[in-house]
Amino acid sequence: MRAIKALDRALTWLSLTCGGTALVFMTGFSVWNVLVMRKALNAPIVGAEDLLLLSLVVIVALSVPLGARTGAHIEIEVLESRMSAWFAKWSMIFVKLLGCALLAMMSWRLWHAGQSAERFGETTQQLLISFEPFYYLLAFSVGLYAAILLLDIWQLVRSSEVVKLKVGSDPL
Repeated sequence: MRAIKALDRALTWLSLTCGGTALVFMTGFSVWNVLVMRKALNAPIVGAEDLLLLSLVVIVALSVPLGARTGAHIEIEVLESRMSAWFAKWSMIFVKLLGCALLAMMSWRLWHAGQSAERFGETTQQLLISFEPFYYLLAFSVGLYAAILLLDIWQLVRSSEVVKLKVGSDPL
């Protein structure tokens, strides 16, 4: 349980601090570029779209593991009320194992894409910023999501329920 609390604190801090900073940057930079530079001075910032796109990638990468821990991702439980408790538990474990395998493969492929990005010239259009570190960030994020699914499976096996993180109502 102590490891789960430490993970929750780290995810919350990382997502809210770094993701919030990226969001503040995107908002301020967009307003400055559109209202001041483009409309008032008729001189838009070259590469602004590149920076905004990469900031959006950072926000998404930081929000994926937190969304997994808080239960923000969609689950469709249409037939769960008609299943026995035993079957519902083990079908959930099976689905989470399947998801974990898929996410582990995605993480591996994103890491591989990051290793290939520089070699194949994968960059933004105007500023030519390499996508390599952003592939690595996404690979880490998706890999962390896979680890969170394993943590969910561990909780299901132990107590037949997954305790989710409640951001805003749970004092960390």
